[in-house]
Amino acid sequence: MSGKKHPPKHGLELIRNLGVIAHIDAGKTTLTERILFYADRIHRLGEVHEGTATMDFMPEEQERGITIAAACTTCAWRGRQINLIDTPGHVDFTIEVQRSLRVLDGAVGVFCAVSGVEPQSETVWRQSEGYGVPKLAFINKMDRLGADFQGALQAMIDRLGAKPVALQIPLGSGAEFSGVADLLTMESLRFDPASQGREILRAALAGADLEAAIPWREKLIEALAETDDALLENYMAGIEPPSEALRVALRKATVASGLVPVLCGSALKNIGVQPLMDAVCDYLPSPLDRPGAVGVDPATKETKIFPADAKAPLAALVFKVSMETGRKIAFVRLYSGRIEAGQEIFNVTQNQHERAARLFRLHADQRERLDVAKAGDIVAVAGLRFARTGDTLALAGDPILLERISAYQPVISLAVEPQNAQEAEKLSEVLEKFLIEDPTLFVEHDEATAQVILSGMGELHLEVILERMRREYGLAPRSGKPQVVYRETVTREGEGVGEYHRELGDKFHYGYVRLTVEPRRRLAGRDIVFEVDSAAYPAAWLDAIDEGLSDGLQSGSIGGYPVQDVRVRVLELKALEKDSSAVGFRMAANMALKKALAAAAPKLLEPLMEVEITAPEDFLGDAVSLLGAKGAKIEEISSKAAVKAIRATAALRKLFGFATELRNATQGRAGLIMKFSRFDLL
Repeated sequence: MSGKKHPPKHGLELIRNLGVIAHIDAGKTTLTERILFYADRIHRLGEVHEGTATMDFMPEEQERGITIAAACTTCAWRGRQINLIDTPGHVDFTIEVQRSLRVLDGAVGVFCAVSGVEPQSETVWRQSEGYGVPKLAFINKMDRLGADFQGALQAMIDRLGAKPVALQIPLGSGAEFSGVADLLTMESLRFDPASQGREILRAALAGADLEAAIPWREKLIEALAETDDALLENYMAGIEPPSEALRVALRKATVASGLVPVLCGSALKNIGVQPLMDAVCDYLPSPLDRPGAVGVDPATKETKIFPADAKAPLAALVFKVSMETGRKIAFVRLYSGRIEAGQEIFNVTQNQHERAARLFRLHADQRERLDVAKAGDIVAVAGLRFARTGDTLALAGDPILLERISAYQPVISLAVEPQNAQEAEKLSEVLEKFLIEDPTLFVEHDEATAQVILSGMGELHLEVILERMRREYGLAPRSGKPQVVYRETVTREGEGVGEYHRELGDKFHYGYVRLTVEPRRRLAGRDIVFEVDSAAYPAAWLDAIDEGLSDGLQSGSIGGYPVQDVRVRVLELKALEKDSSAVGFRMAANMALKKALAAAAPKLLEPLMEVEITAPEDFLGDAVSLLGAKGAKIEEISSKAAVKAIRATAALRKLFGFATELRNATQGRAGLIMKFSRFDLL
């Protein structure tokens, strides 16, 4: 039932922490704009293509028409408080999606009715599965030529392994799309263009529309009967279940991630948005439906669980940090407990006491002051000096350490040089701010060339960083061409011996280590194995060897790149009675490792990218030829709506400028998505 807005209540059962996730250009931000409009959070519809969307407030977003940074807002619908995060769809900004999903209770996956499940849709969907986030799906752009509702559902099954269940079907498609049929109430819903879709015209289904809806409703009841014993009994007895019983079973199955309710519409044409908002209230979980804050006691390492309750001890996660006019703003999800403005809290990750000077409710780039934030809230906190992405906030007397947010490996680097000494000092300060905000950005200083090396997730990622330097800080350092980041591995077994015996200060240090290195399967990671009698040596020596080897694997023997997919076996240690020390063994381990790596036929691994091109059939040959010229391995060519889809793997070093070449070869009619796959030999 659609409808009226009410002031949000404050019970946890009435909170929905919701994310909108999808592939680039599926319509996430347009959908978010409509949600805010119908919830009376904004009073004029902004458009992505005009650069006026509320949630795309960064100049770089407005110019490109894409979302770069996850933006948060809060609105009310049917008495529920909806904390909403609009996430990016471009693969270079995956961290924004990852850290948002970490703190959400539910999500809406948006799919284009023409393109179906696209590569980045698949990536973010699987990320959400990793965090156990229940989801709804919205098949958008049903008004587009080639829209295929049934095809989009099948793609969810084939590519996502999801169990979609349609709650609506479209009435017409393409130019004929006029509304949706509600399979629970068996009504048609048409959205009045004169009121920008606010007025919903309902009528009982009849004629061809009713005939089309009946088998879909049968499928819905069948799917729900498999999850609910009472419904199954009625279904087997031929008893038609009431709509309310279906809703109860549907909520239970959705919260358990057993089913994905699917709705459809056209956000741009204001069709189908309010029923989606109703579904968010009816089927997605509140904080009470999700597990409490699960972490460990930092001292005892024992598991601790704090319930979703404002009266429980504090457990909160910093999922994003932003630098605004030189001040740090931390975006925080409270899982339990409460924080009052001005309260002293404990940053468990950094082992630092912090003061939450001010609290804010979020609405894109605007802030609303709060006196207190409670369990279930997503808020901005000013005054946390030490906070970084992934940090846990708690009370000093009852600390808990929550699971951190996953890290990412950079795949591309760029050298930048300041114009003069004055700019060099400012550049260091600015980069430090960017590093605090963005865990996927890495900075190294090359002392030989005095260059600063920026590394990130892709060309667009680094491009946006340089633009922000210029726009926000007036910096315009010289930059070189992007360079690929490599890794190293070994291809056979190699042995090395390291013996260290030197005087440091007024004390001799000795250590002797013999070890071997050997290759592991790709993506197996690094492994250090001690095949000596550990009880015969002090723990401090063994720890020092482990540290020396771990540090040594960060810089291989070819180009100084990190080494991966290798096993190190420590075979022999020797000690001198007076001189042996942890320092000596650490240095000896490092020496032995370098010799072993050099003897193990090391090779460079380069970043390989998954490439997906969608193009009209007339340009299929041009796209395939261009991929062949780049040395790509074509994995699959398939049909998708009115276009052909090509999946391939290619080395990143050969793909610089590829988007421009593809655009020229296909008269701008091909779509391109590239995402990092793995470090490997091509």
